[in-house]
Amino acid sequence: MTTQFHALHRVVLPAIIIVMLGMLSCKKDVAPRTDQTTKAHTETVTKAGGKSVCYVEVNSNSLLNTGKYTLTTGGQQLFDIAIIFAANINYNTTTQKAYLSNNPQVTSVLVNKSTQIVPLQNKGMKVLLSILGNHQGAGFTNFTSRTAAHDFAKQLADTVSYYGLDGIDFDDEYADYGTNGTPQPNDSSFVFLLSELRSLLPTGKIISFYYYGPAASRLSYGGQKAGDFVDYSWNAIYGSYSVPNVAGLAKSQLAPAAVDISSTSQSTAVSLANSTKNNGYGVYLWYNLTSTNKASYFSAVSQVLYGSNVTYTP
Repeated sequence: MTTQFHALHRVVLPAIIIVMLGMLSCKKDVAPRTDQTTKAHTETVTKAGGKSVCYVEVNSNSLLNTGKYTLTTGGQQLFDIAIIFAANINYNTTTQKAYLSNNPQVTSVLVNKSTQIVPLQNKGMKVLLSILGNHQGAGFTNFTSRTAAHDFAKQLADTVSYYGLDGIDFDDEYADYGTNGTPQPNDSSFVFLLSELRSLLPTGKIISFYYYGPAASRLSYGGQKAGDFVDYSWNAIYGSYSVPNVAGLAKSQLAPAAVDISSTSQSTAVSLANSTKNNGYGVYLWYNLTSTNKASYFSAVSQVLYGSNVTYTP
């Protein structure tokens, strides 16, 4: 039994039951298939002012809440990317390999993709699955070979394909490197993992990086860098402004502002939006959306980023 929460959120979630991917999610040894009855019809949405990204703790909140907010002027969705928080990278002590695991709440979102994921995609939004450590020693920075990194990347790519997701988000927290006799972080692992995942994903799929943990200081190896494979990166410290140092990413791909909707004051959120706009960055990060109507709070920021209030539609 474990708990999981984002860096510095100070929000502890209920204990979760670990469910192996091979039982309730896609199976690594079975070729993914596309369910034609639930395939998303994606609309083209154009919105000046950059992208808004939102993590949702699906243990306690519905991912669909992200689709309830639109710009009053123009009608575009406030959130361009919704992130399912979170699946886990676990460790099999028998095989001594990392594997992807989903708790019951994450599994429910995935297997009910036709009602939980596709409706958001039909609004023009992208849906990513965030991957988080789980205190078992497995993480993104301690694969000891490209083959091992490929094996885990294959599980991620199969999951994206099977559930019709738009990509993967990496959050290098709570791995507890060294647990179960696992290795400590090394310089090649994360770059290998990103490289392998990018080669396995179809064109247009997204890889994002929550700029935190050992991975944040291991972003280049052998002439390759994380920015060669990652589409976006965002600051991990809520209520602050800090530019992720990911070489190869343009300002349009970076979010130096990070907001915890439940605890960051509106005045701070507006100040962070002004800094984002004035400094020419293209992404704004939100975390911890609940079912509470936050249109007024969002409108203050949206006025800065998009020149529009926000409308809430339950």
